[in-house]
Amino acid sequence: MITDPIFYALAIPAIIILGLAKGGFAGVGVIAVPLMALSVSPVLAASITLPILIVQDVVSVWSFRRTWNRGILVLMLPSAAIGIFAGYALAAFVKPGAVELAIGIISIAFAAQRLWIERRGATVAEPRPEGLPWRGVLAGAAAGFTSQISHAGGPPFQMYVLPKRLERDAFIGTSALFFAAVNWMKVPAYLALGQFTRQSLTTAAVLLPLAIGSTWAGVWLVRRVPADRFYRIIYGLLIFVGAKLAWDGAASLIG
Repeated sequence: MITDPIFYALAIPAIIILGLAKGGFAGVGVIAVPLMALSVSPVLAASITLPILIVQDVVSVWSFRRTWNRGILVLMLPSAAIGIFAGYALAAFVKPGAVELAIGIISIAFAAQRLWIERRGATVAEPRPEGLPWRGVLAGAAAGFTSQISHAGGPPFQMYVLPKRLERDAFIGTSALFFAAVNWMKVPAYLALGQFTRQSLTTAAVLLPLAIGSTWAGVWLVRRVPADRFYRIIYGLLIFVGAKLAWDGAASLIG
């Protein structure tokens, strides 16, 4: 088990944010791995997080089990499996610095994109992708890929699904089921990479009670608290964390 207090100073807020995301504050959970990766390797941070995600999925799926969109799941899940395999290949054959760089770029791009949308205002109309199922296939593959390397599959998923303007609970329920399936699909890849070590699993077990509690808190809060200001703070922090990881990864590759 990891005993470094600096790790837990970063992991505790990361897991709380991840729980709030699983409870319904979609998107903000992308910060969890980059935040923990400030004290441990990104691959170790991701391997600690995956068992936690799987347990959190149980809470979120149960909470929104009656509100989800079958068509979106049927379209996106098969290509997500392809994206997961591609992410596995990256982690297996590319230097760790490249993984850091990829996570950093994904984090910055997602946060900047969401801040721009927030600035435009929630009422601004976005292009609707009806009749263009290939977009869903590409988004599913991208979500699987980014989820495999950094548990950051939310951005491509949201870029396809948000313009459909589902009801709030339907969007959360569809997201919960999609990522519950994706997280289980990632398990063979993590086993093949040898990432489920005693250290990662025991550390995940220590953080699990906090993860479950924060997920229930997210379910409760998402139905009661306006999230606009909360999102802006998280996205701003995500840009900072992503920039540091991208810098470290690029420096590692260049050096």
